[in-house]
This record gives sequence, C-alpha cells and structure tokens, in this order.
Amino acid sequence: MKKFRFIIVLLLTVFVASAIQAQVVKKTDADGRKKKEDNGVVITDRQQAFFEQRQPSDADLQWMKVIYRSLDLTKGKNPALYYPEEPNEDGQSLFFIIMRLLANNQITAYEYLDGREMFTDEFKVNVGELLDRFHVMYSPAKGSTEKNPKYTIEDADIPGNEVLSYYIIERWEFDTRSNQMKTRVEAVCPVLHRTDEFGGEAIKYPMFWVKLNDIRPYMANQYVFTDDDNNLPRYSLDDFFKLNMYTGDIYKTKNLRNLSLMQLYPEEKDLAHARDSIENRLQAFNNDLWVPDREVLLAQKEAREKLEQEQAEAETEEGEDGEVTQSKKEEKKSSVKRSTKRGSKAKESTSSSSKSKKTNIKQRKPKSTTSSSSSATRSVRNRKRK
Repeated sequence: MKKFRFIIVLLLTVFVASAIQAQVVKKTDADGRKKKEDNGVVITDRQQAFFEQRQPSDADLQWMKVIYRSLDLTKGKNPALYYPEEPNEDGQSLFFIIMRLLANNQITAYEYLDGREMFTDEFKVNVGELLDRFHVMYSPAKGSTEKNPKYTIEDADIPGNEVLSYYIIERWEFDTRSNQMKTRVEAVCPVLHRTDEFGGEAIKYPMFWVKLNDIRPYMANQYVFTDDDNNLPRYSLDDFFKLNMYTGDIYKTKNLRNLSLMQLYPEEKDLAHARDSIENRLQAFNNDLWVPDREVLLAQKEAREKLEQEQAEAETEEGEDGEVTQSKKEEKKSSVKRSTKRGSKAKESTSSSSKSKKTNIKQRKPKSTTSSSSSATRSVRNRKRK
C-alpha cells in the first residue's frame, strides 16, 4: 500500500514539474519573440533557408565568370535602391536596411579588399570601428554586451543621401545538373560619394561588403516601384537583384593580376570596347548552349526568307531606277543632240541666206553709160525724123 502511494505521489510531482517547465519555456519564447519584433522584422531559420541561394558545388560547375559591376543610382531603374532618402510610409532604402541590420548585429560585414574579397571570420568588420571611420554618430543600444554589441543610430545620422552607387559581385555559372546558365549576385558594397571642405569632385569610399544571402529575407519585405508611370510597388528588393533589373558598368573581371579594366585599358575607347566585348561574350555563351526547337527554326527560316525577299525587291527597284535613269539620260542626250543638230542646221541656213544675200548684193551692178547714151541718141534720131 505504501509503495502504491509512493508511485502516485511521484507521478503527480513529475506531472506538475513538466507543466511548470512548459509554462516557463512558453513565456521565454514569447519574450524572445517580442524582443525580435522590437528590433524589426522577425526572420526564422526556415525563412532564411527559403530565401538563401545555395552555391553549386565545383563538381557541378563546368564554367564560371566573376564580374564586378558599378551601379549608378541615378541611371536606369537603379534609383529604386536609393529612394526614399529617409524612411517613411513607403518603406526605406537598401542602405537603411543594411545599416539597421548591422547596428542590431543581425548580419556580418566584411572588409573591402579591392578585388580580393574574402568572406571569412578573419576579415569581419567591427561595426563600431566602421562607424567611427566614416564619422557616423551612434550610441550603445539597450542590452548591448561585449560579445553582442548593438548600436542606436538616428535616421538623420545615417548618410543615405551620400550613397550614390553600389559595387556588386556577379557570378555567371553554368550548372551541369540543371543545364542552365545562371546569374547570381554574391555580395553588395555601398559606396559613399563625399566631397572635402573645399568642394570639388566627390571622392568614392567603398564601405564594406555584405553577402546578399544574409539580407535577402529582409529585402523581400521591402517593395519598390521601378516605373514612374506606375506607382504601384510590384517588385521587392530581392526581386530587383534576382531578376537582374539593375543596370551597371563592368569595372573589373576576376584575373590573376588583380587588375581592373581601367588599368588594363587606359584609353576611354578601348575601355568601352572591352566592356562591350565582355557583355557580348557572356550573352553569346548563354545563347550557344541551347539547340533551337522546330518552331524557332521555322521562325528563323521565315525571317531569313523575308529578309532575302526584301533585299531582292530592293535590288530590283534599284535596277529599275537605274534603267529609268539611264533611259532618261539617253533621252536627254538625244534631245541635246537633236537640239544641237537643229541649231547647227539653223545656223547653216542663216549663214547660207546671209551668204546669198551678200552674193545678190554683190551681183547688182550699176547701169552702164553706154546704154544711157544709146537711148539718148535714139530719142534724138526719132525727133529728127519727125
């Protein structure tokens, strides 16, 4: 009987202890979720894994090209990354999102190494030193510790209006498993454009690199509009990079000597030609991977036949125009010849008439005196006879 009571008491104590533990865990989870909501958007591990673009293994890759681009935020659709300059009801810009995440110690920034970027723990950026280097005002946030430092930055102190361009690392990869050519943005670097006290041309200061996979879940929650005619935000910042909606100039390709295109091609014409040739080679490589299907081949054949027909019609029109012009030229020549013949004949007739007149004038002779004298003698004789 005592053993039975002991077992019942033991079961009751275990049940009560488990209920108390569940309440404590539930309360701590709720507190943790509340803290995350106070810091910003709540991102779970599942959401992070969903938005993360997994890099294919080297065994699956047969070809890869690493491109460095510079995105000017005043050209094309790139202003979607710049506006609004300060957070408002429409949201916030990409730089504000990055700075908020860095201040809350939610993402990691890496040093800008000018072409030899290494995303390892050795090159992680100390956020406090970074803010001091670029003269950004801050204060330690509540709950900040030495191992988990956090900072409070006012909106007016974030230099969002000075970030006028971005550097991105773009990877062109051919995956043999999917037989597709994929373009993937690996990292983003905001660039400050600052002038000195005396004004002049702004100097570019690359700040740090941030891996795009770390900020993609947060970019997916920020929608922007990319067309002035349609103010409805249809794309998120994540879509902006995923769909390659940006426009940027190639300033470097990964090479052994770690030289930029400006160093390889100092002349402006050569630099523009090198950029165009790189773009054309990338597009040609992507297009040459696929064998066109029957519909595409028929469309290409029709287009080719139409082009040949237009060229033939143009040649015939040119030939007819040439014949017409040749006939017109011949008619003009014949008319000129006829007019010249007529003119020569008229000249000959006028000259002959003038000559005949001259000869007639010459043939006229004055009356001889003999005839007059004979007539006079005859008249005298007649008078005598009478």
